[in-house]
Amino acid sequence: MRGLPDVTHPDASVSENSHDSGGRRLSNAKRFVIAAGICLVVIGVLAGLKFAQISALIRSGKAAQAAGPPPAAVGTDVATAGVWQSVFEAVGSVTAARGVTISNDSPGVVRAIRFDSGAKVRAGQVLVELDAAVERAQLASLKARLGLAATTAGRTRLLTEKGAYTRVQLDTDEAQLKTTTADVAALEAQIERKIVRAPFSGKLGIRSINLGQYLNPGTPITVLESTEAVVVDFTIPQQELARVPVGATTRIALPGTQPVPGAQPAQTLEGKISAAEPNADPTTRAVKLRASVNDEKAQLRPGMFVNVSVLLPEQTKVVSVPATAIARAPYGDSVYVVETRKDEKGDPVSGRDGKPAKVARQQFVRVGQARGDFVAILDGVTAGQEVVTQGAFKLRNGAPIMVNNQVKLSPSQTPRPENH
Repeated sequence: MRGLPDVTHPDASVSENSHDSGGRRLSNAKRFVIAAGICLVVIGVLAGLKFAQISALIRSGKAAQAAGPPPAAVGTDVATAGVWQSVFEAVGSVTAARGVTISNDSPGVVRAIRFDSGAKVRAGQVLVELDAAVERAQLASLKARLGLAATTAGRTRLLTEKGAYTRVQLDTDEAQLKTTTADVAALEAQIERKIVRAPFSGKLGIRSINLGQYLNPGTPITVLESTEAVVVDFTIPQQELARVPVGATTRIALPGTQPVPGAQPAQTLEGKISAAEPNADPTTRAVKLRASVNDEKAQLRPGMFVNVSVLLPEQTKVVSVPATAIARAPYGDSVYVVETRKDEKGDPVSGRDGKPAKVARQQFVRVGQARGDFVAILDGVTAGQEVVTQGAFKLRNGAPIMVNNQVKLSPSQTPRPENH
């Protein structure tokens, strides 16, 4: 009807509001479910990726564990069999073939010094003159008396022949002549004792006297050493005496010599055993030997200690390896022997390159003498076995190795390193 207000039922309004609220709640729930699903899918994908990565790491770890550590690059050489001449090693002392401490025989004041410290002199050369003015004056007087005695004896002899003098007078004058002659000779000898001469040719040491100094008999003046030859004295145990005959060849070397820039490096000198003491030392039971050495370059000086190698007649069969193959340790010496790696069944295992894999087996050895860059192995290694010579310090028993001999050492029994 016109003019009447539009009246709406209250329940209808409430119903519409309730419907809108329920729709909104349903829409929010859907969105929540969708977001949760997406999150679960993302989490599942990430978990799957991480699981795949962890599985791959576990598989690679197991593979690496099964394969073992990576092989170490080493250099190798083969143990060789040979015949070595037996050598006896000793430490010797250099001694001059002739050496003396020069001193004066007669007392007196130094009037002249005719040498310099370290000079070379010849046999008979005057070194020191002592004051002999009094003796020379006495000698002049005696020579005058000698002249008179000679004239008197000659006159007496002539007159005796003519019967003017008796035989007794002649004998007296001739005896006086002989006595005066002997007195002159004695005084000349006394004056000669005032002159100190070099007993042989050689090289002098440091002068220990001064001009004007009074010298008592036997005062040391200097040292004289012969430069013609030197000898080396050394000792050997009594049980080794039969193996070292007189005349055996020796090699003399100076240990730890630092070469002088511009000079020739010290070389090993050859010599021969020239003498042996007839008795052994009762304290050490050792016998002293002497070897003569030809030292043309004067590399040896008296008082030096040297290494002496005596070449013995007998020869010994040895198995030798380069000295770099020996691993020194307090509990024993060892080498690393190269062997083919085998599985549990004993079959060879191939490496990544398809070739048989190699391992290093630690082998304890008993070493003998060294000869240059080589060491004799008395027990533990046989000829033909391949041993590690480079890189042994980084190995352990059973370690995998890769042999690389592109840079190979050249050991020698008589090494001659260059002087840089």
